[in-house]
Amino acid sequence: MKVIVTFLFLLFFGTINGQESTANIQVSTFSIEAPQLKATKKIWIYLPKDYTLNSKKKYSVIYMHDGQNLFDTKTSYAGEWNIDETLDSISAQVIIIGIENGGEKRTDELTPFKNKKYSGGNADNYLKFIVETLKPFVDKTYKTKSNNKNTGLWGSSLGGLVSFYGAIKYPEVFGKVGCFSPSFWFNRKEIFELMKLTKTFKTKIYFLCGDNEDDDMVRDLNYMEYQINSKRCECQMLNKKIIVKGGKHNEKLWREGFKKAYLWLF
Repeated sequence: MKVIVTFLFLLFFGTINGQESTANIQVSTFSIEAPQLKATKKIWIYLPKDYTLNSKKKYSVIYMHDGQNLFDTKTSYAGEWNIDETLDSISAQVIIIGIENGGEKRTDELTPFKNKKYSGGNADNYLKFIVETLKPFVDKTYKTKSNNKNTGLWGSSLGGLVSFYGAIKYPEVFGKVGCFSPSFWFNRKEIFELMKLTKTFKTKIYFLCGDNEDDDMVRDLNYMEYQINSKRCECQMLNKKIIVKGGKHNEKLWREGFKKAYLWLF
């Protein structure tokens, strides 16, 4: 496995590769080969404020899609999520692994099935990369709690779709999912049919969307919630749905919803 570490710990004030660093903000990047995708992936990693090499303390891990949008406005498509500032503000005990999207291959990587108009359908290999290559490297390199109760998968739009698919595909790996504005429309027939065929669904999941996204977003989310509740008792309180009045399909909605979602999930 080829891993190129750009920098691991930002311990002093300064700016490296356009990323601001302080003693309390530990954001770094590395590159890792993704044989399942025949590509090399850039990975952003956030470490908690109290993370130290000589400590035996271990942390939960969240794998997040569209890593370019999580920490830095300069690398983001339309504004960042402010993940590091948000987690630092609550002294969160979690490691964030942000996976860069594949650019022109993003649609392929984040969609489970082909769409007649937009193609796609390579999410199985993308998830295999996370489960078989990236997660083992992270668990070996960092102080992680590696069981499914402490491992999350999180994304928005197509990232929400693939996160939900990951919950179905790898329940033994991902026990908690942040599903923001999921683009169920891309594979509506297939993803709902797959959910119907799923016998049990034990993943803890947080749904969020705005009521000003598109005509199908709220309807699809409500229907998926119904499907989930048919697999388990609502009394278990393992899923939560937030519909934001006036919320649009953008980074602002997801950024503002992240803190409450994190606190509920973890």
